[in-house]
Amino acid sequence: MIVVDASVLIAWWTPGDQHADLAAEILDTEEDLILHPVTLAETLVWPVREGREDEAVRDIVRLGIDRHVPLLDEPLDVARLRGTTKLRLPGTYVLATSIELDATLATFDRRLADAARERGVAVVVAQQDRVD
Repeated sequence: MIVVDASVLIAWWTPGDQHADLAAEILDTEEDLILHPVTLAETLVWPVREGREDEAVRDIVRLGIDRHVPLLDEPLDVARLRGTTKLRLPGTYVLATSIELDATLATFDRRLADAARERGVAVVVAQQDRVD
């Protein structure tokens, strides 16, 4: 199971993005892909601005990405992580989901990747040296 960070989907959707090919490689998997609702909202900002949100939602469905259903105590877990990592809130949700599901995290965000590894979460990017 792989929890997908917004950076992966945004790179996949953005023509010419330096990580577009790597994002496609990550998303082309037989593993279950999971997206937190906050991550979904974050990834839909650009398509909404472009008037392409329906197409973006269809892409997510076509990729087979499932939406995570958070537990009731998730806000406390997220607050604890936010307090100890100083990650931005969207990344904290992704990390909390990865920990909760004992899942691998896919991201191009170096700070998020480092925080995940410090907590024993496996991180996948197609080429480790390309994480920003």
